[in-house]
Amino acid sequence: MLFEDILGQEHIKNHLTQSVDNGRIPHAQLFVGNEGCGTLPMAIAYAQYILCHTKNDIDKTDCISKFTNVSHPDLHFAFPVTTSDKAKSHPVSSHYLEEWRQLIKEQPYGNLFDWYNLLGVDNKQGQIGVDEAQDIVKSLSLKAYEGGYKVMIIWMAEKMNTACANKLLKLIEEPPSKTVFILITEDEEQIINTIKSRCQVLHFPPLAEQVIKEALIKNYSLDVSVATKIAHQSNGNYNKACDLVYQDSEDLQFEEWFIFWIRSAFKAKGNKTAIHDLISWSDDISKTGRETQKQFLNYCLDFFRQALLLNYKAEDLIYLEPKTESFKLEKFAPFVHGNNILEISDELQDAIYHIERNGNSKIILTDLSIKLTRLLHKKSE
Repeated sequence: MLFEDILGQEHIKNHLTQSVDNGRIPHAQLFVGNEGCGTLPMAIAYAQYILCHTKNDIDKTDCISKFTNVSHPDLHFAFPVTTSDKAKSHPVSSHYLEEWRQLIKEQPYGNLFDWYNLLGVDNKQGQIGVDEAQDIVKSLSLKAYEGGYKVMIIWMAEKMNTACANKLLKLIEEPPSKTVFILITEDEEQIINTIKSRCQVLHFPPLAEQVIKEALIKNYSLDVSVATKIAHQSNGNYNKACDLVYQDSEDLQFEEWFIFWIRSAFKAKGNKTAIHDLISWSDDISKTGRETQKQFLNYCLDFFRQALLLNYKAEDLIYLEPKTESFKLEKFAPFVHGNNILEISDELQDAIYHIERNGNSKIILTDLSIKLTRLLHKKSE
């Protein structure tokens, strides 16, 4: 994967190439960016530049071909995993390298939800555990296969548990000679400070609409008007843009769930039938995997934020376009205002927190639904 294959982020590309050219490669870096902004592709391109840049033409061609298959012996990966038929106990990244290479080839801008779907473990939550840390220590203690640098990319580093983070602290602070750590995260706040303080932090902005539009036209041969609309709806997230091209976005299902939920919550005040609908809805959603539930609740957060922005006439910031013809964002927006948005946001984030910690999903979602009924009927000041 070459830098020229990465969408946008030119200032970051320049910074990274200059650090290699000047021989000033930080031993540990933290790439921070939202889904679909290109942190993982950039990390792989950067690793390729480090490992292949100084070689002669023949060796360089061979080096790049190894990166094409994501099989360079001095490039190492760690990412969230969980038990499955392939690894019934003590799962580590090396058990899933075949699937990992498939994700990079097919969805380099993909998210954790896509990764768990590929593994077929959406009902479980992955982590980067202490077994992974032991593997990392072991692999980096060996000499580089080609005698140069070794690069360790840790994707979704916020999924490192405490035992793993503590075991890697010393290694990240004082790695072996010519060893580079690249940690990637969507949530900087979840990275423990002792790890973060040992890394040079690079923040990735969302991709510009123009960049996404041009990529869609080039990669999918879309009409300019269609590409422009999708680029706007993607909100700087190329992964979401690709999903929208295929009409494969989980957002379509999430929208259906959200609209039914909102309508039932509106009716539920003093209406027994609607209360039963909310309980039934909670039961249906609780039967999906925990990652799906978390992804859906994050979608709800975005939906409420978009409604709030529309209510306060910030039309330029609206990218959400509901597909359900009978549901109009303009009619829903007045019910989301300064007097209830903070409470709605807090309740949704609390629900995500408890689901992530293996709380009973049906109870959590039913409780959230009853609270939403009260909050949606709250009057603006």
